[in-house]
Amino acid sequence: MLVRMRTVFFLLLLVTSLAVAGNKKKVVLPAYVLRARTVIVLIDPDAGINPEAPLANKTAQEDVEKALAKWGRLTPVIDAQIADLVITIRKGSGKIVQPTIGGMPTNDRPVIVQPNDSGIRIGAQQGRSSSAPSRPLPQDTRPSPQTEIGSGEDVFIVYEGRSTGSLEQQAPVWRYSNKNALHSPNVPAVDEFRKLIDEAEKQQKTKP
Repeated sequence: MLVRMRTVFFLLLLVTSLAVAGNKKKVVLPAYVLRARTVIVLIDPDAGINPEAPLANKTAQEDVEKALAKWGRLTPVIDAQIADLVITIRKGSGKIVQPTIGGMPTNDRPVIVQPNDSGIRIGAQQGRSSSAPSRPLPQDTRPSPQTEIGSGEDVFIVYEGRSTGSLEQQAPVWRYSNKNALHSPNVPAVDEFRKLIDEAEKQQKTKP
């Protein structure tokens, strides 16, 4: 009787282990994501400026670039024409409804000087066209109050780079939103993206 119970127990354990292994989610990423080596980080052009934290998106943009540079796989660039991937970010306010100031240029950065572990990154940017992928300019660029409605969480979205179409015409490759997803210094969104790519490559190597 004892031997039979042990046999049943081990059979149940084996079936459970196989079920867990079978339920492991397969990570599928386009080949161009795994080949990508350059990336441009943009503030979501639809994001307004929070009067309570006017530099929140700019700071998050720089923090994401530093985290990507520290990772080392993707090199942040400031020209969309040479970027393999495009990442748009938006810093959440924690509120579902948030009054902001719209009509402000969000991705015009004439000179960038950023210290990092390998030295100092310096870049120059001329106008909006080099940074934003083929996106129609708004008709009214004067600052104006607006109301944004959303989850209130930080948002990190990945798109294919070197595309001739606008971001509105593209489906995101990957999207991550969470409270403090863009929080420095760890920047969880970049860490989750790194884990996703690592897992995709690991699964590729184990393919028969």
